[in-house]
Amino acid sequence: MGKVHWQIGLLELTGTISSNHLHQQVLDKLTVERERGITVKAQTCSMFYKYNNKSYLLNLIDTPGHVDFNYEVSRSLAACQGTILLVDSSQGIQAQTVANFFLAFNEGLTVIPVINKIDLPTAEPDRVVNQIESTFELDVSNIALISAKSGVGVDKILPIVIEKIPPPSGNINKPLKAFLFDSWYDTYVGVVCVMAIVDGKLQKGDKIMSAYSEKKYEVIDIGIMHPEQVTTGYLHAGQVGYVICSMKVAAEAHIGDTFYHIKNPVEPLPGFEPAKSMVFAGVFPTDTNEFSRLDESITKLTLNDASVSVQKETSMALGQGWRIGFLGTLHMDVFRQRLEEEHDANIIITRPTVPYKIIYRDGSSKLIRNPAEFPDSMEMQNKVAELQEPIVMATIILPEDYMGSVMDLCGSRRGEQLEYNYMDESRVIMKYCIPLAEIVTDFHDELKSKSSGYASLDYEDIGYQTTDIVKLNVLINKKPVDALAAILHRSQVTHVGREWTKKLSEVIPKQLYEVVIQTAVGGKVIARETISAMRKNVTAKCYGGDVTRKMKLLEKQKEGKKKMKMIGNIELPQKAFYDFLSKGSGTSKKK
Repeated sequence: MGKVHWQIGLLELTGTISSNHLHQQVLDKLTVERERGITVKAQTCSMFYKYNNKSYLLNLIDTPGHVDFNYEVSRSLAACQGTILLVDSSQGIQAQTVANFFLAFNEGLTVIPVINKIDLPTAEPDRVVNQIESTFELDVSNIALISAKSGVGVDKILPIVIEKIPPPSGNINKPLKAFLFDSWYDTYVGVVCVMAIVDGKLQKGDKIMSAYSEKKYEVIDIGIMHPEQVTTGYLHAGQVGYVICSMKVAAEAHIGDTFYHIKNPVEPLPGFEPAKSMVFAGVFPTDTNEFSRLDESITKLTLNDASVSVQKETSMALGQGWRIGFLGTLHMDVFRQRLEEEHDANIIITRPTVPYKIIYRDGSSKLIRNPAEFPDSMEMQNKVAELQEPIVMATIILPEDYMGSVMDLCGSRRGEQLEYNYMDESRVIMKYCIPLAEIVTDFHDELKSKSSGYASLDYEDIGYQTTDIVKLNVLINKKPVDALAAILHRSQVTHVGREWTKKLSEVIPKQLYEVVIQTAVGGKVIARETISAMRKNVTAKCYGGDVTRKMKLLEKQKEGKKKMKMIGNIELPQKAFYDFLSKGSGTSKKK
């Protein structure tokens, strides 16, 4: 039935929505969010609440928890005065809980811990309270214990919020200063901006200017999200709401931008670093005639997802397509699912790669996001000083019983242990330096498998370090297939090369001539598989007679096959690509 949001309890409590069960996922507006039970895009909602005979306007932002969507969290926190840190009473503190706590802590926000799902048979609220106190050093004397499903304790949250979180410090009499922290594209009105009014007042008909682009706009509609758009005519300091201002292109809504009245320029607020793509993959239509339609679909999707970077590219094997940058593998998977479900697209996604860095001898550097950009052997010898790969600091929280197998996993993925500490008598928090390339393949699945699903993972980018990477080429009848090339660490080449040739031999259909599949690094062949030719029985019509008759026919067939192999140009069918890539081409070492 999907997840029951604890936020829904707050919306029902304040009368923002009715208390029927049709609203269980009112803040999850995307189909993919409802199906997967996750939050992908931050959503804003305003609530009115009466406490001690005073009416309060509270603005709630529901943010994602997964590491791939940290960008959504950080930009939402910039518009807040405090946060509610929700912890599951059966699972305890997860790795992403730690990451999100420190995002809020570094912003100087008030953090209010809340423990959810206390009605589950496996709930251990006392243990989780101790974890929160020892890990975050938060005051747990008045912690709210709730069950969003049954509604127990939800009414305790808002009084704590009003008592502990300070109100916005803006001044309504100062010149307008509005902070843009989210936007989406609407087919009818163009770009809808979500703004927090820091100072002053903004109303319908006002002419405003962007501090980033210096473009001018007129406010056509303005109001609050309650939870859908409700026109109010104006917003003043301390309020959060939507603004529609004739913005036609999503790129104009620069996240972190400051808006002000044209005649009253103000000092811009500190903005954000743009979202940095961590994983790149090629996206191609399964039918080349669908290119234009898919191009339109990708454009529409990226209007609502500023963190995706798109560049067109051409593959000899797969035709025209795109090299798309994502924040992580879940982000990539969600993007693929949205393309398939919302836009009815049939696509092939190539193996994900990370951005490697080439340092040249003259001191310059270059980022490569595609194996096709990898330097050849001549360039490596004469111009390249070193190759570098991105490194992340991974935080893993898990039960003590699984520590040994998870340490083995991290070691096999070239991980270097930095520290480990006990959170309580049974749970451990470990920190590892691991190459990002090892994380983006199947690390998360392996981690869940080795810990029976109990381990949680979070990671952050910590820069680049020198590495020994090579380009693995796939050759079919000595011709390279660019779409299957990969950049790997030298230690993985032998295992991956053998695995890939074996997989390809299973998905490539037989031809009238012999097909040789090879994986190679430079001029050195790593592995080889041969698909034998389909063979007609040319001797079937020979009944008895001299053996030389049969030998002559077989020799003639052999010569024909040899000639066919020389002039035959095998083209991999799209199905073979799809089967190979969907079977997975992991880089994990043999267990």
